[in-house]
Amino acid sequence: MVAHERFHILQKPTCIWIIWVCLLVSLSIHGRASYSYTSPATISTSSSNLSLPHQHPFPEDIVLNVQRKLNDSLHRRNLLTYQQGDGDTTSSAPIPSCITGNPIDDCWRCDPNWSQNRQRLADCSIGFGQGTLGGKGGRFYLVTDSSDDDAANPIPGTLRHAVIQPEPLWIVFSGDMGIRLRHELIVGSYKTIDGRGANVQITGHGCLTIQQVSHVIIHNVHVHHCKPSGNTLVASSPTHVGFRGASDGDGISVSASHHIWVDHCSLGYCSDGLIDVILASTAVTISNNYFHHHDEVMLLGHDDRYTADTGMQVTIAFNHFGEGLVQRMPRCRHGYIHVVNNDFTAWEMYAIGGSANPTINSQGNRYTAPINPNAKEVTKRVDTNEKHWAKWNWRTDGDVMVNGAFFVPSGDGVSLAYARATSLQAKAAGFIDQLTVNAGVFGDPSGRNGQGGGFPGITDGGGTITRGYSKGGPGGGGSDSDGGLFSMIFGSNTNAAAAALRPGQVWSILFIILLNWYFSNHRR
Repeated sequence: MVAHERFHILQKPTCIWIIWVCLLVSLSIHGRASYSYTSPATISTSSSNLSLPHQHPFPEDIVLNVQRKLNDSLHRRNLLTYQQGDGDTTSSAPIPSCITGNPIDDCWRCDPNWSQNRQRLADCSIGFGQGTLGGKGGRFYLVTDSSDDDAANPIPGTLRHAVIQPEPLWIVFSGDMGIRLRHELIVGSYKTIDGRGANVQITGHGCLTIQQVSHVIIHNVHVHHCKPSGNTLVASSPTHVGFRGASDGDGISVSASHHIWVDHCSLGYCSDGLIDVILASTAVTISNNYFHHHDEVMLLGHDDRYTADTGMQVTIAFNHFGEGLVQRMPRCRHGYIHVVNNDFTAWEMYAIGGSANPTINSQGNRYTAPINPNAKEVTKRVDTNEKHWAKWNWRTDGDVMVNGAFFVPSGDGVSLAYARATSLQAKAAGFIDQLTVNAGVFGDPSGRNGQGGGFPGITDGGGTITRGYSKGGPGGGGSDSDGGLFSMIFGSNTNAAAAALRPGQVWSILFIILLNWYFSNHRR
């Protein structure tokens, strides 16, 4: 009994000392966290000085190059005629269907032997993602097995086995294939997923994850009905299997990556975003895709406080934002976003939104507003008052507004940031039908020329919009706020209080738990 009391007396100061240390650490970390997360001075200083290794130092030069390539391609199309008859008698014949004036497609589609020269596609990217190699120079990998039975130990011949190999690969498919993933598909660097010549449907749990890699091309595949997954072991290379937490159910998730190109895909009906580009990703081009039946379509930028995304640079070109879409086409934070020659055929809330001072350069798009008189505005500044967003550089140049649509510009007008980028006039939206005629998967009956078709083997969700939930409830309500890091890890339905936790608050909670434990175990 005496020994026990002596131990108890010695234990008291030790526990009290631990409690005081926890309290001091809690206050210290909480103070630093509050400063780093809320100080406008810190944010603005970081934004002006921060750059990513692979961002272009002069983004307006990239914008100018896109316009130059577009002008050249359209000029070649207009000059392409066939001479018929004798002497001076000439007439114009129909232009081959492979020539549309779209500089990406015209780069490879008129080659009658394109299937024998697939890797030429890597030379055809434009915009900030130009130079994305994918699996160029590597061997071809033929996917022959559509199964996905073991995410930790994939079978040779499956798509999962292909994307985790360490060397550059150009991945093709032996025929039409419906791949229902059991968990997220982690794509390695220097990979091309090339669905040309086959009807490739990727669906299921997790879908495509492009994380901390580079030089990835996703081309001509359907990505749809993607659902959350995780809390399991997933292979990311032949020699590494790791535990993966919960995923949101994005169609394609790009994080901390560079030189990524998503081209000619059809995306819809996913649980969260169709394409998310976050966490300091840059050098990205999203082109020639067909987006349909979804709420929060595209997110560019992780969080308002995540200033590394200031270096994010994304080109969005020649896409068709089709039926059944609500918002985020895209929704931007920080960075430089070039939105050029896309067809927006309606939205329920808005088309282009943003916060945290992104630069948005909208050129030669066609915006068709919905019937709703309260949803005619193309743009939305999310959770920001006008005195702050009035200085953001949001520009419209050569856009065509249909059915009462209107774009609210801001910033310095034709500022230095745009001066060189507009030295060539943006192509008018009169070319939009021509430039986006093949948007989506080639030959897709549910795409640009036959919207609304079903998917083979998919019986859930046909015809309904898959909605994410923001603070306003289903469909976004009246708000487009986001849950931050907790939302990314645990899903978009995470309680707002949980999303607001900071490191200092976590320490405070631990301190309270420790205090409660001490008194509950040392009562007289």
